[in-house]
Amino acid sequence: MNVEPSTEVPPVPAELRPKLALALDVDDAVEAQRLAAQLRPWFGVAKVGLELFSAAGPQVVQMLIDDGYKVFLDLKMADIPTTVGRAARVLGALGASYLTLHAFAGPAVLRAGVEGLAEGADRAGLAPPAALAVTILTSDADAPPHILPKRVAAAVEARCAGVVCAASDVPTARQIAPRLLTVVPGLRPPGTPVHDQLRASTPREALDAGADLLVIGRAVTAAADRVGAARELVRSLSSEG
Repeated sequence: MNVEPSTEVPPVPAELRPKLALALDVDDAVEAQRLAAQLRPWFGVAKVGLELFSAAGPQVVQMLIDDGYKVFLDLKMADIPTTVGRAARVLGALGASYLTLHAFAGPAVLRAGVEGLAEGADRAGLAPPAALAVTILTSDADAPPHILPKRVAAAVEARCAGVVCAASDVPTARQIAPRLLTVVPGLRPPGTPVHDQLRASTPREALDAGADLLVIGRAVTAAADRVGAARELVRSLSSEG
């Protein structure tokens, strides 16, 4: 059972909250909204993955926007270019700020996603979401060294706004494409279980590597004291590394 701690919220640095994405990896919109409301003081972005999107549908995006979040749609799209482009066009009209595409699908698929997002957003009178190319999953510890540069290059060719990669890959990604956003999932504070994240890093390591967006999930959402875990996360990132 989760412990309900003090509701006192210490100041969060203004530059830090937009860098923290709360992974709402649940299968129920009510539970997602409850987590989002409880942890809003520390997180500026809410990540909606396949589980929540499949359970709650597109309306979950507007729900979280109304709750004060930017929304990160982590759907890891990969199909033929026509299918990805058409689906991205639909998603571009929802108001999300980020959408993931699988880089292994290649530049043509990534480009179709980028163009579909822009078209859908334009039709809705919105700014297009940032298309993020997923390079290597943080659960994949066996990818050969040449894969990361190849996939970052594909993201650049397709005019993606950023890449998703492990913290250890951020320096290489930045060397190849310094203007791309870098998003790091699979983060675990020191002493917490890594679960299936075989290339996990700490949030501090990701921030020090230069990541633009840190995705935090079970380390906070599965904690006995979620507020305490969020408070400690922000404290660790606010202090000098």
